[in-house]
Amino acid sequence: MADGRQAAPKKGGRGWIGALALVTLVAVGTGGALGVYLLSSVEKSVDAKKRDEADKAVKVLTYTGDLALRSVGSVVTNLAESGDSWVRLESSVVFRAGSLPNPDVTLAEIRADVTAYLRTVSMAQIEGASGLQHLREDLNERVALRTKGAVRELIVEAVVVQ
Repeated sequence: MADGRQAAPKKGGRGWIGALALVTLVAVGTGGALGVYLLSSVEKSVDAKKRDEADKAVKVLTYTGDLALRSVGSVVTNLAESGDSWVRLESSVVFRAGSLPNPDVTLAEIRADVTAYLRTVSMAQIEGASGLQHLREDLNERVALRTKGAVRELIVEAVVVQ
């Protein structure tokens, strides 16, 4: 009987190991499938929320209504530090239609102001992104003073320094 008892647990042990391996494989497969399903459903949910938020977002336009855009033209002048550094600036102005009594005269005055200002600027002052931003802000202030606030913004279209 001792021989029979020893043989039976070996067969049962192999069966349990096989069953345990099978259950483990089924659990891994089920968990992987559930993970893939949940991942795709979460991605769909996030995409739907983003689309809804984009649809609900109010599109705010900076320029609405009766506005006009006029080109100031090219301004070419030398810089303050030396006679061999030149700058070419192309810009436009945005203003409410009818707010300027004579836009052509105002644009000529703005061009003269821009030329006078650029002659006082050195190369180091307009280098880089922050220099361009400061130049833009300074020119906008000068235009606002010249037109008594009638021009909403001076848009710098191109700057070439040589």
